[in-house]
Amino acid sequence: MILLMSDLEKILKTLPKLPGVYLMKGKRAQILYVGKAKALAKRVRGYFQAGGETTPKIRSLVSQIVDIETIVTGSELEALILENNLIKRHRPKYNVILRDDKNYPMLRLSLKDDYPRLEKVRRIQKDDALYFGPYVPAGGLHEMLKLLRRIFPLPNCSIDIDGRLERPCIEFEIKRCLAPCTGNQSQQDYRRMIDQLILFLRGKDKTLVRSLRSLMEKRAAALDFESAARLRDQVRQVERALQEQRITSAKMEDIDVIALARENESIDIQILFIRAGKMIGKKDFFLEGLAETSDDALCTAFLQRFYHKEVIIPPSIMLPCVLRDKVLLESWLSERRGEGVNLHTPKRGKGAALIRLAEENAESALRVHLQIRSGDKSLLIKLKDLLGLKRLPSRIEGYDISNILGTNAVGSMVVFEDGKAKKSDYRHFRIKTIKGADDFAMMAEVLSRRFKPEKLKLSTGALPDLILIDGGKGQLSSVLAVLSEIRLQIDLPVIDLIGLAKERGERGERVYLPGTSEPIELAPASSVTHLLMQVRDEAHRFAVSYHRKLRSKTFFETPLQRVEGIGPLRRQALLKYFGSLNLIRQATLEALQSAPRMNKTIAKRLFEDLKNK
Repeated sequence: MILLMSDLEKILKTLPKLPGVYLMKGKRAQILYVGKAKALAKRVRGYFQAGGETTPKIRSLVSQIVDIETIVTGSELEALILENNLIKRHRPKYNVILRDDKNYPMLRLSLKDDYPRLEKVRRIQKDDALYFGPYVPAGGLHEMLKLLRRIFPLPNCSIDIDGRLERPCIEFEIKRCLAPCTGNQSQQDYRRMIDQLILFLRGKDKTLVRSLRSLMEKRAAALDFESAARLRDQVRQVERALQEQRITSAKMEDIDVIALARENESIDIQILFIRAGKMIGKKDFFLEGLAETSDDALCTAFLQRFYHKEVIIPPSIMLPCVLRDKVLLESWLSERRGEGVNLHTPKRGKGAALIRLAEENAESALRVHLQIRSGDKSLLIKLKDLLGLKRLPSRIEGYDISNILGTNAVGSMVVFEDGKAKKSDYRHFRIKTIKGADDFAMMAEVLSRRFKPEKLKLSTGALPDLILIDGGKGQLSSVLAVLSEIRLQIDLPVIDLIGLAKERGERGERVYLPGTSEPIELAPASSVTHLLMQVRDEAHRFAVSYHRKLRSKTFFETPLQRVEGIGPLRRQALLKYFGSLNLIRQATLEALQSAPRMNKTIAKRLFEDLKNK
């Protein structure tokens, strides 16, 4: 046994031989690592015993541990669930963390409604609705909706449908809706169309075509030639769509395929989403500093982090290696899905080909990430030439806004120098002057504070060559106005400005430039696209993390913290004197004035604040 502090020795001697979760903590009680165990005593002691795991990463972790907290659970499965929750909450330094805070776009179809309509959602609710997806990137969802509305003329509005509306809208005139709102399409016929839509989304293509043709023949026999012609066109649309879609599995299965690529300490994990035998999207995750982490540990951590989010879990998940905790993970995934989930590692046939396809995607994405990390000047030259920038974008500053209906609004600034993130220059901005959810005005405030003339005159700090705004023409205009106003007060060097956004219904990214009406479309696989997306996504992540911190702080804030003049000592004295916050709320002005450490001015301020709230 290596030399331990006496407190740690005592903890190790009293560890239970039961399943549970262990939290390893540092000097400031910060959580360094969260793990689960079938037997806590055996697993935790293994970190400190000679001959145990001795990689540099483990040695670094062990050297910082001053305390270990354990939580006993009823089973190893409960420990796995608790471990996921704790990692999500604390994001410990030594755990594998996916830097992706988004829920992925899906389609929702509520069958409880008289006239069900497709909705774009990012959360799954226990509401007996049908969910399809995920569609990643989000452009895939818009493409799917365009295709579905071409084949199935569903209403694209939000009005209540009762069949009593006098006149249909333009969607009916251009044959994109059959106007059930006016009674032109019966509820029975509408439900039949919904059944056909479900067949299509579930990959029951032959059944769907057979059903449509049978109905077409019936309508033609009844001399309803208009309906028969519409059904004939629908069949053609379905058949054309099937020819265009990439079939990856002849069995029409729902599968997620996971693979990874490595180079030194850098790893890219790729996941392909296959639904009804067709690939509907993919997503990659770039991780660093994990050279010593095995494929087994990486895939296990990825499964736990990724499927802990609100995603549709398929019945089958393919992996590049067999996992030690395979049975446990299958139990957890099956419980989350509500049906059985199978983890398997195919060695031959179509499954092995899918793993190879995911690996090729991971290798390609890894090359792009490493090129960006290397600060390759040729990449910056490509960016300059593509967008017609005035200067080589050696320093790029990315900005984003995060708020919920205007509350706890914040802005973020991230910096990339020579294509690499420079975190020491990142900045947060707490929005001070804007009330309500006005993102344009908030962005203008952030830029006006970043380029405040008084500060720029005194500062010798670096200025950006390129400013990247998350958004389109509106955001760009608000920033242009700010920079123009600043140039009237100070000689500001030439700074290129762009907006990066996805257009609704479009698959790729678009760059908006000042003074031009048409955006520049970016090639999805280009290294330039990846660099710009990385800056934008990092600005988004940095803004969201600060917004969450403020929101959490506000949630736990007491009225005593809002009042000017009441610091920690006064708060403590008030709570000790009255006994609870509730009794402070009920106190009279005289009672507040007579409390320890209080005076008339502060007591009156507190009394009025509590009364107003």
